[in-house]
Amino acid sequence: MFHWTPQSLQTLSDGGTIAPDERLPWPHTCTMGIQHVIAMFGSTVLAPLLMGFDPNVAVLMSGVGTLLFFVVTGGKVPSYLGSSFAFIAVVLAVTGHQGGGVNPNIALALGGIVACGLLYTLIGLVVHAVGTRWIERLIPPVVTGSIVAVIGLNLAQVPIKNMASNHFESWMQALTFLCVALVAVFTRGMVQRLLILVGLIVASLLYMLFTNVLGWGKPVDFTAVSQAAWWGMPSFTAPRFDMQAAWLIAPVAIILVAENLGHIKAVTAMTGRNIDRYMGRAFVGDGLATMLSGGVGGPGVTTYAENIGVMAATRIYSTAVFLVAAVVAVLLGFSPKFGAVIQTIPLPVMGGVSIVVFGLIAVAGAKIWVDNQVDFSKSKNLLVAAITLILGTGDFTLHFGGFAMSGIGTATFGAIILYALLNRRSG
Repeated sequence: MFHWTPQSLQTLSDGGTIAPDERLPWPHTCTMGIQHVIAMFGSTVLAPLLMGFDPNVAVLMSGVGTLLFFVVTGGKVPSYLGSSFAFIAVVLAVTGHQGGGVNPNIALALGGIVACGLLYTLIGLVVHAVGTRWIERLIPPVVTGSIVAVIGLNLAQVPIKNMASNHFESWMQALTFLCVALVAVFTRGMVQRLLILVGLIVASLLYMLFTNVLGWGKPVDFTAVSQAAWWGMPSFTAPRFDMQAAWLIAPVAIILVAENLGHIKAVTAMTGRNIDRYMGRAFVGDGLATMLSGGVGGPGVTTYAENIGVMAATRIYSTAVFLVAAVVAVLLGFSPKFGAVIQTIPLPVMGGVSIVVFGLIAVAGAKIWVDNQVDFSKSKNLLVAAITLILGTGDFTLHFGGFAMSGIGTATFGAIILYALLNRRSG
């Protein structure tokens, strides 16, 4: 499973695609794994912070969950599991938390997250037993492309709204994505493949020059790094099961299924390898990881669009990369000092990188349309894509009693239902 061949290294040097079952030498694999850790880190930490969870637990369980996912899928599906934003609204509703600081009612939410993971796992078992043909009929390329594009567009508001608080930081975001773009276009070989990591390092050094040396903005503070211990246990929390909380949080499993489905479709389209047959296993792996995370104090997890963006940029889909990323995340979870180092990355720089990654996801959706020759002269295709993009980008929200479905959820199910209705009559 982990034996690399000279052919894969030649493919890498020629700029070709490294398939999920192909392996690179370990130095290359480890470097790419670190890049995926950086890609997932911002959102994996931001989501628990918004819900009042311990970020170290979230990072730790993202690594453990990814390892579990790797085992359940047999190393066939390239995905990283990070903190899911789909839980934020329902967790805040259940706990009454206003965001920021520690959530005193976290145990109540954890019970619901475990219930959600259980429901998700059961759905995965059904898909594994019955197959995915019914899913393929429900989600043709026009729907798949729309969902993938929406994932990137919906996430766009995260760096734009939350990662730049003044004009200087906005300019630093722009400088960051410019650095990434220059690395992508004007470098070659492994440096070009590491465009996200190299661009982030260059932008971080420039940020420290402007702030720590020239005093133009908020300087990078390394005090937390010097004071943090090398190793330490995160703050685990046991779940408390409440039927009302479970009924409110468990339906998030439907959104997680939609996200996972869209991600697998995207990777299948980008790699040309059919990994749809592992969809049931992927659902089970994600569901078990969510149960495990909720059982010790972590948020629910999902396959990460950010890491799909990195794969789209690097064209490296080897699942061994995510094994490395998971191990690094586990170490990060148990190391306050390592976590402090990562958190010294300036937020505007993380925002600039996020803009690149989320944009690549959106373009990957459009590529699905092009590769499958979706005919937009047909009204059904045109309207499904148009409405889906606006629902997801505008974060359109629907309420069902105490349950709210917004953004990616409404766009995903809206696209599926709308296509099913419009497909009754050719447009």
